[in-house]
Amino acid sequence: MASAAIFSSLRRRRSPSVDAFLAPVGLSDGALLNTLLAVTSELTSASPGVTSSCFQRKNSRALVRKVKVIHVMLENLCELGLNLPGSAVFCLREMYLVLYRCKILLDYCLQSSVLWLLIQNQSISGHFHDLSLEISTLLDVFPLGEVELSDDVREQIELLRKQCRRAKLLVDKQDEILRMKLFSFLDEFENGRVPETRELYYFFVERLRISDVKDFRAEIEFLEEQIVNQEGDIEPTASVLYGFVALARYCRFLLFGFKNVESGLRDKLKKGKRRLNSQEIMDTCISVPKDFSCPITLDLMMDPVIISTGQTYDRSSIKRWMEEGHCTCPKTGQVLIHTQLAPNRALRNLIMQWCNAHGIMYNSPEGLDSTEMFSAPSASKAAIEANKATAQLLIQQLANGSHGAKTVAAREIRLLAKTGRENRAYIAEAGAIPHLKALLSSLNAVAQENSVTAILNLSIYDKNKSRIVDETGCLGSIVEVLRFGHTTEARENAAATLFSLSAVHDYKKRIAQEDGAVEALAGLLTEGTQRGQKDAVTALFNLSTHIDNCAKMIDSGAVAALVQALGFDGVAEEAAGALALIVRQPIGAEAVGKEETAVAGLISMMRSGSPKGKENAVAALLELCRGGGTAATQRVLRIPAMIGLLHSLLFTGTKRARRKAASLARVFQRCENGSLHINGLGIGYPFSGNSAANSDSSFTRDVSVPLSISVPVI
Repeated sequence: MASAAIFSSLRRRRSPSVDAFLAPVGLSDGALLNTLLAVTSELTSASPGVTSSCFQRKNSRALVRKVKVIHVMLENLCELGLNLPGSAVFCLREMYLVLYRCKILLDYCLQSSVLWLLIQNQSISGHFHDLSLEISTLLDVFPLGEVELSDDVREQIELLRKQCRRAKLLVDKQDEILRMKLFSFLDEFENGRVPETRELYYFFVERLRISDVKDFRAEIEFLEEQIVNQEGDIEPTASVLYGFVALARYCRFLLFGFKNVESGLRDKLKKGKRRLNSQEIMDTCISVPKDFSCPITLDLMMDPVIISTGQTYDRSSIKRWMEEGHCTCPKTGQVLIHTQLAPNRALRNLIMQWCNAHGIMYNSPEGLDSTEMFSAPSASKAAIEANKATAQLLIQQLANGSHGAKTVAAREIRLLAKTGRENRAYIAEAGAIPHLKALLSSLNAVAQENSVTAILNLSIYDKNKSRIVDETGCLGSIVEVLRFGHTTEARENAAATLFSLSAVHDYKKRIAQEDGAVEALAGLLTEGTQRGQKDAVTALFNLSTHIDNCAKMIDSGAVAALVQALGFDGVAEEAAGALALIVRQPIGAEAVGKEETAVAGLISMMRSGSPKGKENAVAALLELCRGGGTAATQRVLRIPAMIGLLHSLLFTGTKRARRKAASLARVFQRCENGSLHINGLGIGYPFSGNSAANSDSSFTRDVSVPLSISVPVI
């Protein structure tokens, strides 16, 4: 029987109504016949387009001929206007489902890409045969003897019955020859040989009629969609499809060069810049899908497990949660019936595939048997070799092409470097970085944006970081884009590039020493979009981890920007983490202490931030009290709600937050022998009690409220 999986892509493009997959009920005989006639009329009227497609012509024509005969029978039944027997009505209802599946299959062949139809030639032929058998079954059980039909119509139905019974699976021999030829090109790349240009031209242009850049682009997009939407064990595998995508991309530039692409790019720019923002830039940013993130840490799950409430967490996070004495589900608050953890193998497989597609290393959980792990699809050798050949063409254009061709080449390198460590490694080894650096200073906004994003994608591969930083003037050019880039997206991607490069400790100081780098990041943090703020704060966080950058961060206004960011959604957690690093040094603690809103912002995060945010906030306050002197400590102690917040963290915070909260409480305890009177307010903080009292945030100037809290030793 025909599988619904092969039609998944079509349904996503144009979904039929739910009624299309349900047999019509409650209709009179006339209404049922009219409904069936509408479907058969639509099928027969669309037959010219279907039967003229490149592939499955014979199967499509045979199916349409069958539908035409059924259409004639239905018209004859309508003309006679007789009441139909119950068995006939039942068959007609089932016929509606079969006819609609015929429509889906013919539409699928009409709307699918040429390469996909060729790759799936045998499978799709099987679907046509399945439908032919189902039509045969329906005609066999249809009560012809109980229904009055004209003699010529009855003869046609009888003939169609016999034809359907004798029908065999038809796989077009010419289509199969072309399919084998397509696979042979992959075999050549697999064996380290590049196919002849004239053979590729004859095959793709003359035989498959993929005649321009637009056609190739459509083929590539369709195949990439199949990779993303692949369900189950559908052949071919994702690794083979990667090979066909790489082959099509290579042929696109080999056969048609860059002229048509340049004109297409100009047309695209005329339509407006917004399209580039939404489609292209967002594709470059590798953000972890929400379903792949642990609800506790918000990090990518490496070993997802299911707890008794049905929620999924990373094993290390939920185990730590349970070891800290919690007996409820972190997400739902439900009480855990048991503490057993069941591996979520299906989700782990999806995460592995996603990591592979984005070139991210997946660390297998310790103690996990290799036989348990699902094999994630990876690019085949053919795909790697085809991408190498494409990269050579693109780099040649970067070096010697027109400015328009260079712009297009930068865009394609950007997309090619978006996935696969092999692609990133080879593109850099082939010498793309110096040419991309030259485009960073281009007056063309698109060229600049594509080049900086291509460098960002290349920098994800660790070995490329040194190539980028060691390229003379490249780091300075990236900073110039960050400061004066033509578009917001270019500036944001420059910030993301600095974040990526700052993962190497030795480069953190070099980045901070570039003129205007830290200032530009601080400006982006305070004035940029939400995405720009995220790029800026993560870059500043990385720079904060180098001890020699503290003075630069203060002088460049980064400390003030981080304090301001404590009130921004989405970046407050990282801002608090960066401040916690800066205040470890005396000059950093002094600078943070001078910021009027610093303490209030950290207190606010302790009250309503995420678990990680609360942890960073209490760590920052602790270091501020230790290194900022008496004045800073007094500013922290002026906060009436502090005792209640510490009490809450000591019992509900993360392990690190509890440790920091206990240390901060001991700092208070040492001040004035455990009771510090601030500005005559008479607010006492003894920490000697064994039980925790409820805190009250509504302190007044004329009321002294002694509170006690037990400080556990962690």
